[in-house]
Amino acid sequence: MPSLLFCGPKMAACGMVISIWGVIMLAMLGIFFSAKSAVLIEDVPFTEEDIRNDKNPPQNIYALYNQVGINCFIAAGVYVAVGAVSLCQVRLNKRQEYMVT
Repeated sequence: MPSLLFCGPKMAACGMVISIWGVIMLAMLGIFFSAKSAVLIEDVPFTEEDIRNDKNPPQNIYALYNQVGINCFIAAGVYVAVGAVSLCQVRLNKRQEYMVT
């Protein structure tokens, strides 16, 4: 029977720690972007021409804030998936310790 184990216990634990931190950080960033935090204006991808050519510039900036917030939530979801894979690897490594070959 083929084993689904593809990384060691230290790498799996490191993946879990990094994914937990990534989920926390990106979820917080997603919340702050969705709340349209003024501190994060430098991270919103717009140009001066976007503001000049538009009749209602705040609406476009708010839409960009929401899009960046959604991207942060998607990235947090990817980190949740990586954390789940790392958790499975930790459990498989624990089970392998008790198996007799």
